[in-house]
Amino acid sequence: MNCTIPSPVKRRDFSLRAIIFANGELNYHKDSLKIDPGDLLVAADGGARHCQALGLVPQVLIGDFDSLEPGELSAFETQGVEVIQHPARKDYTDLELALQFAVEKGYREILVLGALGNRWDQTFANLLISASKAFAEVNIRLVDGPHEILLMRSGQVVELDGEPGDTVSLIPLCGDVHGIVTSGLEYPLKRETLFFGETRGISNVLTGQTASVKLDEGMLLTVIIHQPKGE
Repeated sequence: MNCTIPSPVKRRDFSLRAIIFANGELNYHKDSLKIDPGDLLVAADGGARHCQALGLVPQVLIGDFDSLEPGELSAFETQGVEVIQHPARKDYTDLELALQFAVEKGYREILVLGALGNRWDQTFANLLISASKAFAEVNIRLVDGPHEILLMRSGQVVELDGEPGDTVSLIPLCGDVHGIVTSGLEYPLKRETLFFGETRGISNVLTGQTASVKLDEGMLLTVIIHQPKGE
């Protein structure tokens, strides 16, 4: 099911945003994707096919291209796409290379589509990329259909937009997370600790159209699952 997704995490006041198409499953409809003139579209290897399916032409295509046929690669070059090829034997996945490229170009807000899929190892690795020190100053959001995932760090405050009944889960990463304060959720937290490996933060619920999450110390995966419209 394709869902029209609101923007649950408000965009920061950045002038630059990169949208990266990874090679996982893409549960996203073009009508849900609002592209601004300053947005950079980057396809990570086979993510180029997602661009094609959405009728989009990326500015940059990056990877080792083991997921694309030579003819497909040539077709993108003909359209003026910048092609950056890496060797098959490399230390980073195509998605991480795409993220590195965007950050090097000065982009600090990055939307990643197609980062989740059938391969559990790649999905899990993609979820953890945000925790890299290389991206500590970057706002990375992974979106898959109704699911949106972002990583919060020490001292950060995030505002969530959605609808009453949307699910919000808070998952500690790399240790315990301290001083969590939430508002707009059915089960509020008031300067509390979520412990790594425990499930207390799973399946909270939006009570209105907005909520906020603040933490003092730690890393917290924040997941919002939107209800399909009409249900």
